[in-house]
Amino acid sequence: MSPLVAGLLQAGILVAALAVVHRPLGDHMARVFENKSHTKAELAVYRFARIDPDAEQKWSTYAYGVLGFSFVSIVFLYVLQRAQALLPFDFGRGNVPPGMAFNTAISFVTNTNWQSYVPEAVMGHTVQMIGLTVQNFVSAAVGLAVAVALIRGFVRHRTDRLGNLWVDLTRGTLRILLPIAFVAALVLIALGVTMSLKSGVDVDGQAIANAPVASQEAIKELGTNGGGVLNANSAHPLENPSEWTNLFEIFLILVIPVALTRTFGRLVGQNKQGYVLLSVMGVIWTAMLAVIWGAEASGLRPLEGKELRFGVPGSAIFADATTGTSTGAVNSLHDSYTGLGGGGTLLNILFGEMTPGGVGTGIYSILVMAIIAMFLAGLMVGRTPEYLGKKLGRKEVTAAAVSILAMPTVLLIGAGIAAVLPSTQGVLNNPGAHGLSEILYAYASASNNNGSAFAGITVTSDWFQASLGLCMLFGRFIPIVAVLALAGSLAAQKKVPVTAGTLPTTGPLFATLLTGSIVLVAALTFVPALALGPIAEALQ
Repeated sequence: MSPLVAGLLQAGILVAALAVVHRPLGDHMARVFENKSHTKAELAVYRFARIDPDAEQKWSTYAYGVLGFSFVSIVFLYVLQRAQALLPFDFGRGNVPPGMAFNTAISFVTNTNWQSYVPEAVMGHTVQMIGLTVQNFVSAAVGLAVAVALIRGFVRHRTDRLGNLWVDLTRGTLRILLPIAFVAALVLIALGVTMSLKSGVDVDGQAIANAPVASQEAIKELGTNGGGVLNANSAHPLENPSEWTNLFEIFLILVIPVALTRTFGRLVGQNKQGYVLLSVMGVIWTAMLAVIWGAEASGLRPLEGKELRFGVPGSAIFADATTGTSTGAVNSLHDSYTGLGGGGTLLNILFGEMTPGGVGTGIYSILVMAIIAMFLAGLMVGRTPEYLGKKLGRKEVTAAAVSILAMPTVLLIGAGIAAVLPSTQGVLNNPGAHGLSEILYAYASASNNNGSAFAGITVTSDWFQASLGLCMLFGRFIPIVAVLALAGSLAAQKKVPVTAGTLPTTGPLFATLLTGSIVLVAALTFVPALALGPIAEALQ
């Protein structure tokens, strides 16, 4: 079988599997967040935390809850790393250095999972399991909660209530992420992924690092987190031992973001609204797959940086999935891709990671972009823009603009400062255009909460630890606050009736408008930087 046919077969199996679970999983998530009843386990959590699960919150209270919960999580994870030498299963690795602990705490709480360290040499199993794995669940649940709050803003009218963060957070974790991750971990173990509390094994005199991989691998992919328990990430045979685990891990990365389009359609009462968003996501994702796959199969560097077990097709599909979402897991080295292939992975991130995006973040990001698209359409026809029965005035468009512009702002400021620092030249493995691409990729990955890297850049200095950590913070929480403010403004409105002048949002015209808006915003913002980096490299 030729590599092309094998790759197309993999892509076909992946699409078929996503199609099979799209409706049942999407409907299940809709029921989870619509249901008014609470399970016994949830009630126990509420009693312990002294939460009234039936009390709903304003958007500002919801936002304060997200920020407060995340701040406490960062402090806890930082302290846990700094006290690692006192914990069991540390294997003599000692306390994590302050700068690295700061960066890592922010990274995992923001669902970025950027790793400036070698996991099997720095992190003990206790920090991995109690600290990092827990954040893999709850950071993904935060994204789900914010997405649901925005959808409620479209559904509700004449109210200042968006639900209860603590209920949404608990349900997302206990009813969605935990059950699926549990089953996924068992599947991974059955397929050969290791699960051990040992620090390593001796094979013919060579020490091979080991860890409780399967349980962390499952939520790493499902929660679009991406931080590997082993340094080679999903290229490591203990994390990803075969073509079947590779395909299954790609499926886990995409399954919740794709199914959330069905959840959106169910919650707003129009399934076609979800299908049009899914079609936009699918078109852009497929186009970027063609760019990455085609560039890497061109013969320039056909297997450099690619795992031989997966080849170009398995590497390209994984790369497209992990950068099209906010996952950041890798089964190949993006830094060694061709100029066009590496530029494709970078452009995927620069689109704002909404195709299909991360858990929760993808659906709320593309809804924000839909508001921008409808605003542009309103300007062209001279009408006040509307979307899903809500008028888009100054407050709504301002909130949407802040959400969209936060990432480019922190990315370009951070990358610009890093590029002119004299010390940066000493941490780049490559000069010229590729070196600039390494800097751009690092700050794009941090600002978009992706976590993958062009690994040719060394980011262990205090400057990179601090600056990338701040990019992760601002890139995560400025959009979240803006999205919740947008949700509050939408919920306070009355529903406007559909008229002959209302632009339909369930057909090809709106899908084209939304696709064009996503590409246009990224092009206007990043083409100058891309021209100096990956485009210049591709033309060499």
